[in-house]
Amino acid sequence: MRVKVLSRNPDDYVRETKLDLQRVPRNYDPALHPFEVAREYVRALNATKLERVFAKPFLSSLDGHRDGVNCIAKHPKSLSTVLSGACDGEVRIWNLTKRQCIRALQAHEGFVRGMCARFCGTSFFTVGDDKTVKQWKMESPAYGEEEEPIHTILGKTVYTGIDHHWKDAVFATCGQQVDIWDEQRTSPMCSLTWGFDSISSVKFNPIETYLLGSCASDRNIVLYDMRQSTPLKKVILNMRTNTLCWNPMEAFIFTAANEDYNLYTFDMRYLTSPVMVHMDHVSAVLDVDYSPTGKEFVSASFDKSVRIFPVDKGHSREVYHTKRMQHVITVKWTSDNKYILCGSDEMNIRLWKANASEKLGVLAPREKAAMNYNQKLKEKFQHHPQIKRIARHRHLPKSIYCQIKEQRIMREARRRKELNRRKHSKPGSVPVVSEKKKHVVAVVQ
Repeated sequence: MRVKVLSRNPDDYVRETKLDLQRVPRNYDPALHPFEVAREYVRALNATKLERVFAKPFLSSLDGHRDGVNCIAKHPKSLSTVLSGACDGEVRIWNLTKRQCIRALQAHEGFVRGMCARFCGTSFFTVGDDKTVKQWKMESPAYGEEEEPIHTILGKTVYTGIDHHWKDAVFATCGQQVDIWDEQRTSPMCSLTWGFDSISSVKFNPIETYLLGSCASDRNIVLYDMRQSTPLKKVILNMRTNTLCWNPMEAFIFTAANEDYNLYTFDMRYLTSPVMVHMDHVSAVLDVDYSPTGKEFVSASFDKSVRIFPVDKGHSREVYHTKRMQHVITVKWTSDNKYILCGSDEMNIRLWKANASEKLGVLAPREKAAMNYNQKLKEKFQHHPQIKRIARHRHLPKSIYCQIKEQRIMREARRRKELNRRKHSKPGSVPVVSEKKKHVVAVVQ
């Protein structure tokens, strides 16, 4: 004789305390939920609208500098410490949790052109218009001690940038040439040069640490190998590149900020055309910095705005601006991937959220689950016209809005002119040049 017994585990439907939510048994069979997609669409729409409602990215402004902020450096070990250098030669160290300046020192006569922290976080280097490279202790001097650098190197020319090696006691400076220095010596280990123009910035690769990239004012981006003590190759663009930044996750990828309002992501193995052209700014791009994940980067521009670009997209996902913010000279993405710092002409450093609508502070488990669910819904319906329109919409200052409109008309006119020229020429005499190849003049090995 067979007996069928209903077996029910009380844990599946009985609450542990009366404060818990009632447990509802659910059957996930799609045949029983014919309106599931419609319901999810409404939820995705609401989630997208709420995201725009709660998008308040600006957190605070750190004021104290008496001249425009020219460079910012991150502390390699401490998330809450940031260093900034101004156009009057002053360097300030900030505590981001208290949002206060914890130390100020007069480092140089004239501009602080560049600064970087040592990889261990015990000291930092600055270069200025007074032709000196100075190394400073990270902690403040003891009571009664003078504020003095550990080392000072007096050079022959003005240095325009500096970057420290990610693992060794070696740093590189740039000016009329790229010099590689040992910390213990007062003369450079080797000097790298290719051409005769001044070099505006130099950056070490964070993964292949012996590689360097530099930008020169004769429109070149030059790559060097420290082991060979010679330049590797250079790419010549249509206009000057202001600075570049290496991707911290992909060894051969770097992004260059150009004067022609665009950013170019290159693979250093194939410099003939960029991997991606990022176009949204309406004035020269002055600085760029990658997020620690290597998926996105942030750019600062002369058009008084900061934009966040995904690496594989040609347009920005986010634009930040305030009424008071003037030309943004420098920008950094913090090492915890949560915040963005930008320094601008009008003496302020501003702190922004990397994700504009993110809720800061501790999240309850239910909040976290709801947030993840909403995120997945937004991803699922992101290409639906209504949701796409709401998610893409941004308010822009009138000047930027008008310039974007003007540039769109100019771009369309150029395209039309090219089509007409092709139509009225001999077939094949006016070749189709892709947008990526238009901006590269030549690659020299």
